[in-house]
Amino acid sequence: MQKRSIADNAPGGRRDPWLRRYHSTDALAELICFPHAGGAAGYWRRLSAAVQPFADLRAVQYPGRQDRYREPAVRDLHRLADLIAARLAAGPPPAGPRVLVGHSMGASVAHEVALRLSRLPGQGPAGLVVSGRRAPSRLGAGKRPETDEALVARVRALGGTDPAVLADPELLEVILPALRADYDAVAAYVPGGGLLACPVVALTGDCDAEAPAEDVAPWREATRGSFALRVLAGGHFFLDDHVPAVAETVLALCGVVPAGGGGAGGAAVTGGAERI
Repeated sequence: MQKRSIADNAPGGRRDPWLRRYHSTDALAELICFPHAGGAAGYWRRLSAAVQPFADLRAVQYPGRQDRYREPAVRDLHRLADLIAARLAAGPPPAGPRVLVGHSMGASVAHEVALRLSRLPGQGPAGLVVSGRRAPSRLGAGKRPETDEALVARVRALGGTDPAVLADPELLEVILPALRADYDAVAAYVPGGGLLACPVVALTGDCDAEAPAEDVAPWREATRGSFALRVLAGGHFFLDDHVPAVAETVLALCGVVPAGGGGAGGAAVTGGAERI
């Protein structure tokens, strides 16, 4: 089997505006990864390296950032999910298991995309991993920071963004439109209805005030399939410190357990809560 090219992200080898691939692979298992509010596809580069050569990771690039900064950002998570699901469904059905992975805002987008794909023959995901996000039933009314200063302060407090970027007025001018749009979208978001049939794994940090474990656990209500909650050490961006453990978790959902692994990854789909 010929390896998928890093640049070959769309039919015919065209540049795909929506999906980024950082490593070439011939793996059939597929990961589609969704960034957090204000985030970009590059956030998932380390996970892409960690799942090689067992899975083909493609990270979603939302409009309004990095190479898509000239495009208006999407201010409605349902509209964003519609666009991404349509892009994924436009290709052939996945040749192997497809798992969706989302962090923070990206968890809600991944969930909405999973619901949409599950209604299409042959397109339903093999699993969903939601990270750093309260369950739909625990979201409550959202509130966007009222000023740019408050928005930047919030992003700085959460971590996950280089402080030098937030301190640079020119860089801030570039990233603020996408940040505002994402926080508007999150504040206005009302979860859609429907149940998944695939396994769901929910991840959170033990010091994450944005997504405490008791508000993450009700993700079990999102599926008729199996569910597991994993609590890892750290704050909202705990993923940064646990890339190998996250890689094991997503590969387990793909049905792949690399030699020498399996302990943490295998436990992720059994249904219990696990602290690491």
